[in-house]
Amino acid sequence: MIRLSAPGMVFGLLCAMYFILYVDRVNIATVAPLVKADLNLSNTQLGLVFSAFAIPYALFQLVGGWVGDRWGARFTLAACCAVVAGATVLTSVANGFASLFVLRLALGFGEGAAFPTATRAMTSWMPEARWGSAQGITHSFARLGNALTPPMIAGLLVWTSWRGSFVIVGLASLLWLCIWVWFFRNDPRQHSAITAADLAALPSRVDDLQKTSALVRSRVPWLRLARRMLPVTVVDFCYGWTLWLFLSWIPAFFFENYHLNLHSTAIFSAGVLFAGVIGDSVGGLVSDRILRKTGSLRVARCSVLVAGQLGALVFLVPVVLIHNLTVAAACLSLAFFFAELTVGPLWSVPMDITPRYAGSASGMMNFGFGVAGLVSPSSFGYLVDRTGSWVFPFIGSIMLLLLGLVFAARLRPDLPFE
Repeated sequence: MIRLSAPGMVFGLLCAMYFILYVDRVNIATVAPLVKADLNLSNTQLGLVFSAFAIPYALFQLVGGWVGDRWGARFTLAACCAVVAGATVLTSVANGFASLFVLRLALGFGEGAAFPTATRAMTSWMPEARWGSAQGITHSFARLGNALTPPMIAGLLVWTSWRGSFVIVGLASLLWLCIWVWFFRNDPRQHSAITAADLAALPSRVDDLQKTSALVRSRVPWLRLARRMLPVTVVDFCYGWTLWLFLSWIPAFFFENYHLNLHSTAIFSAGVLFAGVIGDSVGGLVSDRILRKTGSLRVARCSVLVAGQLGALVFLVPVVLIHNLTVAAACLSLAFFFAELTVGPLWSVPMDITPRYAGSASGMMNFGFGVAGLVSPSSFGYLVDRTGSWVFPFIGSIMLLLLGLVFAARLRPDLPFE
């Protein structure tokens, strides 16, 4: 009989969480045309609804990772999913722009600490040599959530309304919460199913990480850590601008720019977003493979980051220049694949730099992603309303990817934070 190890189960639960949280996050993009018509919203208002999620999400990055470091991943992720489930279910009774905006704020608050805290859990439960792969694979499940949400929600709409679809996906979050609290423990050594072989494969610094938990509770060197993480935050902002654009507007882009029906829109959107699933997994695996071959953290992380942002930049150019459905679908898929190559190595950088403060450091990094979420979706909607063009905002992504490429080449994950 094949035995699934305790670390394997924890990793599986984290993958499931990434999937579920992204379904909760992007389901509104799939039903956006229906919500827009039902609640009588403009593209500008719809963009503000998309961005509402990112307001508390960005702010909570700065403290969410610290909360995970202080209180542990078991409690923190349970609390996150409780808020997410409540906000998602209550979205089913939204009756206008204001209520929808407030509920998206609540969703952002619930998800704000989730990924930095998951990084904290991985630091203790995953072998160091697999940190890049672990980040890439867990985020690939997030992108799988992106890819499967359009057809899943379209399927639910066959027998329920857009409001009913929010109830169903919200209840899935509650189910995950119950399983997580039952199985997970902050310290692997305290888990009843852990074996000596499992512990031998976990990070050699796991003792130090657990022993310094009291220090983390008392103080984090915020200013010094923030200065060290600032270049990583900039890279995450540049990447995040493009990701938010894809998560928020790709279904509406196909629906309105190419006049597809909702079913065809879901198929094209899923195809584009599925490319990110592959990109996430490949990026993390390649980064760890380079690390094993070269022994250089800088080469392993920075080379994949640069290649990913360069490839995304190149394949967004035809979307701007050519109005053709096939070209747009192919190039958007390739652009998303290359953009997602960066996720595994990028999320590994805080773990490389400071395992002790991995939650706080990754929260600082992901603050850039949250800020991008504040401005990217709303800017896209505003520009579409003002210019009538669905491709013009992609120019901003091209410019920011170029900036991110420059900063990515200068990162130093090989220099530990003392």
